[in-house]
Amino acid sequence: MAAIYSPHVTRRENVRMSVVVARREVRDSFRDWRIIIPIFLLTLIFPALMNFTASRLLNFVSEYGAEIIATQLVPFLLLIVGFFPMSFSLIIALETFVGEKERKSMEPLLATPITNTQLYSGKMAASLIPPLTAAYFGMFVYLAGLWFSIGWKPNLELLAQVMLLTLVQGVIMVAAAVVVSSQATSVRAANLLASFIIVPMALLLQFEAVVLFWGNSAGMWWLILALAMTAVILIRMGMFIFNREELLGRDIDQIRLGWMWQQLMQAFTGRDEYGSYPNPLVWLRQTAAILPKLGKPTATLLVALAGGILFGVYLGFQYRLPPEWQAQLTGQDMVQNLSAIQVFVGALPFFIFFQNVRVILLQAILGIITLGVFCIIIFLLPWILISYAATQFYLAGQAPFTFLLATILPHAIVELPAFLLISAAALRWNMVIIARPADKALSEVFLIRMAEYGRILITFGIPLLIIAAAIESYVTPQVLLWVYGG
Repeated sequence: MAAIYSPHVTRRENVRMSVVVARREVRDSFRDWRIIIPIFLLTLIFPALMNFTASRLLNFVSEYGAEIIATQLVPFLLLIVGFFPMSFSLIIALETFVGEKERKSMEPLLATPITNTQLYSGKMAASLIPPLTAAYFGMFVYLAGLWFSIGWKPNLELLAQVMLLTLVQGVIMVAAAVVVSSQATSVRAANLLASFIIVPMALLLQFEAVVLFWGNSAGMWWLILALAMTAVILIRMGMFIFNREELLGRDIDQIRLGWMWQQLMQAFTGRDEYGSYPNPLVWLRQTAAILPKLGKPTATLLVALAGGILFGVYLGFQYRLPPEWQAQLTGQDMVQNLSAIQVFVGALPFFIFFQNVRVILLQAILGIITLGVFCIIIFLLPWILISYAATQFYLAGQAPFTFLLATILPHAIVELPAFLLISAAALRWNMVIIARPADKALSEVFLIRMAEYGRILITFGIPLLIIAAAIESYVTPQVLLWVYGG
């Protein structure tokens, strides 16, 4: 049994044992008629149906001179042919852990001398192989039918894109379903949670239809890259949260609101095990001790910030403002526009502060749902717009650094560190699902990171945002007047 938990396992051994598990699972899947018959029908009958639809569509629109519409829809039907067999991967993946647990066949498998990583990767590969094979075979049948019926064939780039999209969509669905199966306590609960997988994938399919319809080949490659990154994140998340002891010991799902509140307040207030609370000075020291833990999230955000600024400059050169708009990008126009809002200066600090607070709270909430993706995007968005605006000043013959000095730099000296600190704490909280400590439960770590985010926000974020709002309301306008000679 020591081999189960041995950290000294080579990569070659991991692959070998994963293949052993996958081979056993695939063999069992091909023995189950409830899985094989639907996949077989979708592989043969559904491509024939799509072939018939494509030929009828081409004949119909040819009467009205709109062949290009059908030509763009035929590749989408190819994507549909690959997607439907892949949707059966959810059924197989949802059965991987929780199904075997209900059938009492999980204990012997978990007692074998393999690691959690080997078991998880083998199960995931076994859930992907049969549907992916059926999807590719169905696409081949569909393309063969199109070739013999209407003489249509895709170019190599389109074929590669559709095949890669089918692959990454399958990996995403399987990885997400295996995570659900490893955390659910019953097949019924896992099937209910599967709707949170299939619905987003169906919406994604509609978006892919738009991209294919417009023939945006570059956009399709970017979409494939984004989906591949999502698949890697989901696989990593599954490997981090999978634990065989928890799988066997979890009998029922329950929401313990009292325990959750106690854990959250204990982490937020710093209360010790004896029930005593620290004084304010000790609480501040405890909060300051969190800052060194934000090193990796902060570095990630800084790298993303540099990329966002370059992206804004790129957009500025790609999408230049019309000449009549560029003619208005002068310091004199900004000074005149500034005088129009002088009447609101008294309420401006409160508006700016509450707007910033609303943004950072939205950033944290959306970051939880998207595993930190929207946390980074919301942090970058203002700086992308700023770099875009500075590029437009440059293209209009104005000095971009003078624009930044007059309108951004005075309050950004405080506001950027504030947003960077808050966003780093939020990103550390958002990423707990895919990077939790091995010695603590996911729910406990999630609540602790949430409390630490609140401590950083209250101790450092709120005061810095108040100062930044005051500077933006009273100091930045004066600097603008001074720089542009108002």
